This record gives sequence, C-alpha cells and structure tokens, in this order.
Amino acid sequence: MEDDLPTVSVRLWRADAIVLFDWLTSTDINSVPVTHPAQKQALADLLSRLEFDTDADLTGATDEEVAAAQSEVARDMGW
Repeated sequence: MEDDLPTVSVRLWRADAIVLFDWLTSTDINSVPVTHPAQKQALADLLSRLEFDTDADLTGATDEEVAAAQSEVARDMGW
C-alpha cells in the first residue's frame, strides 16, 4: 500500500485477528467468490496488514492458539 493513500484504522479483538489471519493464510483467495477483482485484492491487502503491520505476532500463533481463538469468537454467536 502506498503511503500517500488515505487509510483507516481498525481495532480488532485479538481472537478475531487470529481467526482472520489463519483463514486468509489457509484459503485459496482465487476460490473465494467475488463480484469485483478489487474484493480479492482487498483480502490480499488485509492479509498483508495482518502479517506485517500489527502490534501482535499473528504469524506465530500455534494450532492451539488458533483453536482457542476460534472458540472465543464462536462462543456467543447468535446465528
């Protein structure tokens, strides 16, 4: 991402970030249904930001940490 482009900041629950990072790294982005190529690029950009530009080490999450994060995120799902 270029430095001169407008940006937004998003605060995520750490468990959400772990779940998203794990999903993005294990998913073939080419198989994700999109209606515009920019959506695929935005997912790739999100993965890059989660990997390189967060205050938490998401790349080092163990299988146990991923499973715990998935449980936390799914715990109070009403759907």
